[in-house]
Amino acid sequence: MLEHRRRTASRGAKAALTGAFALLTAGLLAGFSQLSPAPTEVETVADGESVQAQQTGQWLTGYWHNFSNGSTVMPLSEVPSEYNLVAVAFAENHPTLDGGITFDLASEELGGYTDQQFRDDIAAIQAEGRKVIISVGGQLGHVDVANATQARNFADTTYQLMQEYGFDGVDIDLEHGVNAQYMSDALHDLSGQAGSDLIITMAPQTIDFQSPDREYYKLASNISDILTIVNMQYYNSGSMLGCDNQVYSQGTVDFVASLACIQLEMGLSPDQVGLGLPAVQSAAGGGYMAPSQVVRALDCLEAGTNCGSFSPDTPYGTIGGVMTWSINWDATSGYAFAETLSARLAGGPGDGGSTDEPTDEPTDEPTGEPGDCASPAWSADSTYTGGDVVSHEGSEYRAEWWTRGEEPGTTGEWGVWRLVGAC
Repeated sequence: MLEHRRRTASRGAKAALTGAFALLTAGLLAGFSQLSPAPTEVETVADGESVQAQQTGQWLTGYWHNFSNGSTVMPLSEVPSEYNLVAVAFAENHPTLDGGITFDLASEELGGYTDQQFRDDIAAIQAEGRKVIISVGGQLGHVDVANATQARNFADTTYQLMQEYGFDGVDIDLEHGVNAQYMSDALHDLSGQAGSDLIITMAPQTIDFQSPDREYYKLASNISDILTIVNMQYYNSGSMLGCDNQVYSQGTVDFVASLACIQLEMGLSPDQVGLGLPAVQSAAGGGYMAPSQVVRALDCLEAGTNCGSFSPDTPYGTIGGVMTWSINWDATSGYAFAETLSARLAGGPGDGGSTDEPTDEPTDEPTGEPGDCASPAWSADSTYTGGDVVSHEGSEYRAEWWTRGEEPGTTGEWGVWRLVGAC
């Protein structure tokens, strides 16, 4: 779930309800089957290629938000070059055009960041070969596109924002429902106005692809001819069904790989499928995975290696990339997410993951029984980044940021290691 500055509802509670719903409907969805053969593979980006070249292969998408939510307030100029697709969050309802959108920079909340500076920073990012798009929705965003007039207004106002600010496209992150028919009409209309270079991304929740009759599922199918990438939110979800009709818990490699398989088998090409994860544990109510575990999910899908209990029948080759909520949250960890995933996307399968590293336990739904520690033993000679989990003297600890040589259990309440629990 992507946050909004006027957030009032409990995301953790919503995640629990969603997970419960998924379990209750598991029997109804048991008939869900893989719908089409896996698309052909695409070439992996070679080592050493620049960000400009990489963006034609795999995307590292990050949300930049124009509000303070306890993470970091920053101008676009501080977005690291590892992010080759920046989604500006969020556009809101147009005051007079039903279904239309508008954008407010909220300069005061950003410490006086001016509209002109914002526009200049967009141009500077694009001059490096990277892309900037406008995101619509978020946790509390309500934009209705449910009839022909609303569809036309959405397309027209989105194109106007693209012309005004220089945005390269639009991200659909409407978490309160979409109408597949009319949003499809709107996006095809927008494509006709903007041309073939238009970027269209989506950030649905996991429940949105649990059945072919879900609106986001139908929307992805309807716009597959113009769709850039679907970055599923694999967090704030609870348990869901994978493409093998088995139930998996969020926060695990199995969860991500088995649910991404649904999109990969429904007719989308691999380069239209991305993995959306929170940058740090504080960025979501549940489902956080250490960057190294996101690498494992990529390896599993692309090469069939580093899988957990689920593995694809046939590896899919290079998928579209990875998304995170958010760049601002990633800044709190020294951009550990961006550095780890950018290196993996540039290097290809196997370069960023270890075949003997265990899957992280879910952050909100532990399933393991007490016993021997499952996480790798802490080593004074190893380097750890935020989110890595280790075992030491009968307990498991999670690193809050980069560390090396600091012994778990000795760094205190405000130190780098947080106690997960005994094992």
